[in-house]
Amino acid sequence: MLGFLVHKDGDVVGVATTDLSKGSKVQGKTLKGDREYELTVMENIPLGHKIALRDIKKGEKIVEYGEIIGVATQDIPKGTHVHTHNIRSIRWG
Repeated sequence: MLGFLVHKDGDVVGVATTDLSKGSKVQGKTLKGDREYELTVMENIPLGHKIALRDIKKGEKIVEYGEIIGVATQDIPKGTHVHTHNIRSIRWG
């Protein structure tokens, strides 16, 4: 099942294209290019929200659209929900 899209190679998050259920295996791909991903969803993730493509360490920059959009405020394991509860926006503080 195609469950998420990645905007650009090098992004550390993908965006859910449907509600993702904990425990499901989902595939994703980049919008341009041939890179494909497969992840196990570690917690429920709503449509339009971000999923971690790999383990992200506290303090690490979050890259989406090929741009730094925020900083991890805690360790974020691969396959988990990435949102305001675990990142700080660099644009909005």
